[in-house]
Amino acid sequence: MKSILKAGVALAAIAGFGAGTSIDAAAAEMMSKLGSGEGQVDIVAWPGYIERGETDKAFDWVTAFEQKTGCKVNVKSANTSDEMVALMNEGGFDLVTASGDASLRLIAGKRVQPVNTALIPSWSTVDERLQNAPWHTVDGTHYGTPYQWGPNVLMYSTEAFKEAPKSWKVVFEEMTLDDGKSNAGRVQAYDGPIHVADAANFLMHHKPELGIKSPYELNEDQYKAALDLLREQRKLVSRYWHDAFIQIDDFKNEGVVASGSWPFQVNLLKGEGQKIDSTIPVEGATGWADTTMMHADAAHPNCAYMWMEHSLSPKVQGDLAAWFGSVPAVPAACKGNELLGDEGCKTNGFEDFARIKFWQTPVSKCESQGQCVPYYRWVSDYIGVIGGR
Repeated sequence: MKSILKAGVALAAIAGFGAGTSIDAAAAEMMSKLGSGEGQVDIVAWPGYIERGETDKAFDWVTAFEQKTGCKVNVKSANTSDEMVALMNEGGFDLVTASGDASLRLIAGKRVQPVNTALIPSWSTVDERLQNAPWHTVDGTHYGTPYQWGPNVLMYSTEAFKEAPKSWKVVFEEMTLDDGKSNAGRVQAYDGPIHVADAANFLMHHKPELGIKSPYELNEDQYKAALDLLREQRKLVSRYWHDAFIQIDDFKNEGVVASGSWPFQVNLLKGEGQKIDSTIPVEGATGWADTTMMHADAAHPNCAYMWMEHSLSPKVQGDLAAWFGSVPAVPAACKGNELLGDEGCKTNGFEDFARIKFWQTPVSKCESQGQCVPYYRWVSDYIGVIGGR
């Protein structure tokens, strides 16, 4: 059964983000010193990003923080970047683990405040490739601390495929798989407008005549080609997923054999002994580099800063990378972590940084060709694609 994006949530999520590229500084002033903790911190996070040992006792980076600081951690899970932006627009949260397709919207909408890195002692340990990344740094001002990063992998059934698929073609075009059955009705696609970029990334490799330089910067012709590909994909899709655990169930019980996914789902399924694996095909992949950002009206700013510092400890970074299948934002986490192991960072893609096209918010005044289709169009048009229009 195909799910339909909730237009109200999606449109609320883009409120405050204009069609151009100019982004004003956030209204809130940057904190200059820390005080005592306020007793709690409220965080919007991707599923699996903040664990207290409830799923697996070995993975708990909350309990020790609460005991040390007296700040109780409350977590609200969000399954898409649009949902995260909508929740931050509503307010009531201190922090959010925002991906690149949400972070600039939050900055432009003045929903987050500048972060004083001098108040975060571990800032200097952050991967230099991430410290000044454009999805959280505007005019030299930082609006968050890097958390984790990784690719959107192609997850596949090792029963349906004798070897790892070499191309994303298996989720975009109808074909007979190694098990002798068609892929129609057995693949999934992501239930979010940013999936347009996955189609554009595929076209960059297979239709170079389109001249796509970035999957997030598409002119009208390039954008139309991506939508046309997505409309063809719709004929194959059994479900548009956004809930990681529902996707896990679909691979176990609903006959799904291939989909774009996160390493989180892959790890959980493989941990259960399911015949599942993942790969980054020849076209490369889109991906996420997530930033912990603080709400402009955070009610618990001191606890929020304490959490940002805690989140950058090598122990937390390594444990999270082992759990989620991501790459730490702190390279020191790659060695000596019992759960991650010394090869864990390499396995999770530390050396694939250049192959990943990290999520960004599409804007009309784009760098590669001057005029591009802005994000609000992606939202409305992707709703149409999923709805069969």
